Amino acid sequence: MNTIMFWLQPFIAAFTGWFTTWIAIFMLFHPRKPINFLGIKIQGIFPKRQRQVAEKLGVMVASELIHFDEIAEQLKNPDMLSGLTPTIEKHLDNFLQVKLKEKMPVISMFVGTGTLDKIKEGMLEEIEILLPEIINQYTNSLSSKIDIEKMVTEKVSNFSSDKLEQILLSVMKKEFRFIELIGCVLGFVIGLIQMGLALI
Repeated sequence: MNTIMFWLQPFIAAFTGWFTTWIAIFMLFHPRKPINFLGIKIQGIFPKRQRQVAEKLGVMVASELIHFDEIAEQLKNPDMLSGLTPTIEKHLDNFLQVKLKEKMPVISMFVGTGTLDKIKEGMLEEIEILLPEIINQYTNSLSSKIDIEKMVTEKVSNFSSDKLEQILLSVMKKEFRFIELIGCVLGFVIGLIQMGLALI
């Protein structure tokens, strides 16, 4: 009962618990390519299931996260459209003050500044009415031509194994460390229980 190995049981069990947990996490990503070991094909879970994960993610993004109707509503938001006004107005000024004189010099000779201002004002009002309709038509056209589910699936499927591991670790690194710690603690507790049973 007083041997060193007896008293080291909790620490050996803690190391065993940590190591087996680390191996389990490691095997989520490795080996990246299938290898045969004693007649058994072994491959990391994520590399092996990458296509299935990509398909599930594609379905989730397309059905739960991205909807063209919501995008269209945001684009037609008055606050969003008002942000475009300065750019539109700048282009109209350039057209009426510069390009109109270059393309139709005769007409520009008979059109005064006041008239140009009224033309610009009218054009801005028409553009303000027209923009939501154009955006609505454009988003409807996109929704019929762009398959978000397929796009996400292909993107994720084409990630390299290194890239996929990097992404998942960047999100779950702390959680993986915590799981390793839990494995270590549970191993230590089991070691203490084994010592207690041996003493009974």
